Amino acid sequence: MTSTPGATAAWVVTGPTSGFGHATALELAHHGHVVLVGRNPDKLATVEAEIERAGSSATSIVADLSDVLSARRAAAQIAALDLPVRGVLNNAGVMLTKPGVSPQGWELSFATNHLGPLAFTDALLPSLADGTNVVFIASACEDPERVPAVRAGFRGSRYLSAEASARGEYAPGGSQRAGMDAYATSKQGNLAAVFSLARQHPRLRFRAIEPGVNPGSNLGSDASAVLNVVSNLLAPVLQFLPHFTTSRRAGRVISGIVVDPSEATGVYYDENGKAVRASKQVSDPAFADRYVRESRELLASL
Repeated sequence: MTSTPGATAAWVVTGPTSGFGHATALELAHHGHVVLVGRNPDKLATVEAEIERAGSSATSIVADLSDVLSARRAAAQIAALDLPVRGVLNNAGVMLTKPGVSPQGWELSFATNHLGPLAFTDALLPSLADGTNVVFIASACEDPERVPAVRAGFRGSRYLSAEASARGEYAPGGSQRAGMDAYATSKQGNLAAVFSLARQHPRLRFRAIEPGVNPGSNLGSDASAVLNVVSNLLAPVLQFLPHFTTSRRAGRVISGIVVDPSEATGVYYDENGKAVRASKQVSDPAFADRYVRESRELLASL
């Protein structure tokens, strides 16, 4: 499923078949060739055809970001394409309400949202040209002082260690709702990666964005069918509330950050594309570096 790229720039998007990832992939197609990285070959083919009908080009890479080995293979395949990659969007993610484990036996949210994207990025870095933008989708729910997230039931990241997170173990005092501690902790890992990698690799530009809340996305795809139907029905109304958005609006903001030619790095943006503060915990360089170091040690155990 590869079409010949005729663009002067290429953009990599993980999780491009629905929600924010799909909308962003379509926006990035206006700026060049798009490399689509996802699990379902049929859905990838659909998005690829959609991009081609609009006059651009795309390449599909079948990979499961919850599987670290698959994530690394995807990075190798992208490098082998020898495309002029100018931006990478780590978008693939899940918010689960039921327990799950990755192919490596790790807690599924932590593996999909953090370990897989980190392994994918680390494997891809050597092939990226200076000045390439590497963007991670983050979430304000990692911050225990973010009032809207607390009202929704989150209690911030409950990080103990990478090994503990991989076992599904978190600091006490967390959320009473299933899956929320796992999600908040794993998304804090994306911020830790952006802040730490920005210091480690000054030749590249690392950025994070909290894209806003979109009830119409399939992020919580394991939720009940009734809840998903209700969320889709409410999405057109909720989009006008603070911190809420739509996939299309978020796609425009995210793509703007992915293609932004400025030298901004180690920056965290909100749903409006404005710089915002992360939690005190992950803003501490020592903590962010420890989070990434422990994650890499866990990945090296493979």
